[in-house]
Amino acid sequence: MLVWHSILYAQQRFPRPEFESGYVYPANQLLNQRGPVWEYMDVAVLIGAMLATSWLALKKRSRQGLIWVSAFSLAYFGFYRQGCICSVGSVQNISLALFNDNYSMPLSALLFFMIPLLFALAFGRVFCAGVCPLGAMQELTGFKPVRIHKSVESVLAAIPFIYLGLAVLFAATESQFIICRYDPFVGIFRLDAPYTMIIFGSLLLLAGIFVNRPYCRYLCPYGVLQNIFSRFAYRHLTITPAECTNCRLCEECCPYDAIIPSDTVQVKERPEVSRKRFLLYLLMIPVMAAAGAVVLYNLAPALSTVNSNVRLAREIRLETEKGVMAISKAAVAFKESGKTENDLFIEELQITERFRKGAPWVGIFLGLSLGISLFGLTIRNVRTEYKPHQGRCFSCGKCFKYCPVEVKI
Repeated sequence: MLVWHSILYAQQRFPRPEFESGYVYPANQLLNQRGPVWEYMDVAVLIGAMLATSWLALKKRSRQGLIWVSAFSLAYFGFYRQGCICSVGSVQNISLALFNDNYSMPLSALLFFMIPLLFALAFGRVFCAGVCPLGAMQELTGFKPVRIHKSVESVLAAIPFIYLGLAVLFAATESQFIICRYDPFVGIFRLDAPYTMIIFGSLLLLAGIFVNRPYCRYLCPYGVLQNIFSRFAYRHLTITPAECTNCRLCEECCPYDAIIPSDTVQVKERPEVSRKRFLLYLLMIPVMAAAGAVVLYNLAPALSTVNSNVRLAREIRLETEKGVMAISKAAVAFKESGKTENDLFIEELQITERFRKGAPWVGIFLGLSLGISLFGLTIRNVRTEYKPHQGRCFSCGKCFKYCPVEVKI
């Protein structure tokens, strides 16, 4: 009785709120967002950093200057702007805007996507050299680089192409922004990521002490585009400021294996053998593209599980057909929403169909990338000097100090 009395007293002490007798709802409190002026300020800082990096890499040839720009980019785009807005993640905004009419992409995101690529087309990968905060964080931790075997390097270098293709597919189908979700360093910038991602980022930084820029080389999807555009650069960083003397001092200095040695001695081979190999690898390009399209088309239903609605539909179907209880939070919310299972299953089919339409194009892209890479092995050019590979070179300037050639004034 005493307990019951205390309960009644508590109910009288804290009566239920009245919402019909003059109650005034409190005003919504919204966080202050950055205005468009500040977004364009970020674009201006990006352009300024790109110009400074281009001048330091191509004209001044200052490795120390590039380090200072990297430190600034890490502080501003990394810790101050907390990795957002990001050129690497803007790939997903572009994909979502191209394939969905209901999404309007911010102009600043478009500029962050385009400006580094335009600079790559003009001056090489200067964005990677000192402007990207992800690359800057890794660049500042590379103390004892070791070389990786070329066969292992070739296999790992294919991962960014797969990552790029899947990122575009998942964004275009409104499923996930996997680049942002699995960014290993944004969690460090913001100090609020899941502990698994912070551990992943920390492990990459530790590995970066010996294997320089592991994320840039073996994961970064935006690096694929930088690689492609930089190959056609109007003016690219050079190892020597003047004529190369082939002294070979720079031969082993690049931790990214981006220095191409001189090759004046060509292997003598019968012309018919060279022509056969050339035609064989040329014919393999469309075959690999077609094979990639078929493989990805068949994988489309499995890839569609990335979409939360597809996973929910399949969970509900298991409960309906096999009696497996759907106990996830999404399933509980669905049951309380009043939405019919038929509507959910129709939405699942629509999403899966979008994956079936988009996945073959990803397969074609991957097949073409592999085929063209193999075809490039059949082409040999006479090189009379040491030069950087314009696609793989990060324009970091580490090779500058190894060249003894000086420009005479």
